[in-house]
Amino acid sequence: MKDERKNFKLQSSSFEELWSLDRSVTFLNHGSFGACPKAVLSAQQRLREQLENEPLRFFGREWEKLLDDARRKLAGFVGADVEDLVFVPNATTGVNCVLRSLVFHPEDEILTTNHEYNACRNALDFIASRTGVRVVVAKIPFPIESSEQILEAVIEGVSPKTRLVLLDHVTSQTGLIFPIQQLVKQLQQRGVDTLVDGAHAPGMLPLNLSEIGATYYTGNCHKWLCAPKGAAFLYVQRDKQPEIRPLTISHGANSPRTDKSRFQLEFDWMGTNDPTAYMCVPEAIAFMGSLLPGGWNELRQRNHQLALQARQLLCEALNVSAPCPDEMIGSMAVVPMPEVLESRNFMALHDELFDRFGIQVQVVPWEKPKLLVRVSAQIYNTLEQYEYLGKALRTLLTESA
Repeated sequence: MKDERKNFKLQSSSFEELWSLDRSVTFLNHGSFGACPKAVLSAQQRLREQLENEPLRFFGREWEKLLDDARRKLAGFVGADVEDLVFVPNATTGVNCVLRSLVFHPEDEILTTNHEYNACRNALDFIASRTGVRVVVAKIPFPIESSEQILEAVIEGVSPKTRLVLLDHVTSQTGLIFPIQQLVKQLQQRGVDTLVDGAHAPGMLPLNLSEIGATYYTGNCHKWLCAPKGAAFLYVQRDKQPEIRPLTISHGANSPRTDKSRFQLEFDWMGTNDPTAYMCVPEAIAFMGSLLPGGWNELRQRNHQLALQARQLLCEALNVSAPCPDEMIGSMAVVPMPEVLESRNFMALHDELFDRFGIQVQVVPWEKPKLLVRVSAQIYNTLEQYEYLGKALRTLLTESA
């Protein structure tokens, strides 16, 4: 396969050197796994050295204070009471903890949408196979014209049997921001609990979990917060915490301590692991917030504007229409592929863009249009990189015509 990279010379962002990203790759997929800055990785390495220098002292005397300090900083960032937060390795784990803690019966229903992340949909299907609960899917159109269509589709799916609604805050496949606070409020009025998969929200959107009011909310810190891999959180309303147990039952289950809730005692210690990713969340918050004069607000707005520019550029390059209004996306945007490219397997298109052009970008199989390309916009990205992606897609389009 011909390597096209030598035909294009890309200008680097002034921020790129702050990351360890491979300079030979045009990395436009921050949304999948994030990317951790060198400074935050250095902080994690110092913590790991502290742990390994004296493991018994670390876990016996130092670990809990470091974890509590990290939780306090995170709680301030996401607008939650510190008592309502625990750390988990990723948002998928957070979703599983809630689903596997609750008791469902065959006459119950769990409502979700056709935009739900595949891993979490699999968790729903697993629970359904064990309990007989019925999974109901609200069909949200895409392309979409307004957030009102999301509200209407979800509320129409509610029935007297609905026990729980699982919703994305920002959808993985389509990059849509759901009107989550409005959805939660309307579902509360109907007596229905909500589990929000906020995998992409922390760092992409301003968060105030207390105002959102979801019964359960889980979000990743390793994506748009840029913490190390393996850092996420689970928020549970105070009155629901006694029901929610971690996937691993350990020492906290019968701890005699009364200075912390059973909720935090169980989740904080699920066996020996490397907790340094959690402990670096404050470092990530501080570092990313220091990159621009306006702090996190300016960073989020910059990334949003770059995502909009990238989408417009790609839509013009491929002669396709933007599939949703500007205000419905954050730092990720999807572009539908022209019909001539729809016959390609999504992984084959991904691999060709990477192997031939050195572009790392998410290719998403969808209903109709059948293929979407999802671009991410982080501070180390430049508009020129999306121009290069547009040229690569046009090349493939011409070859397929």
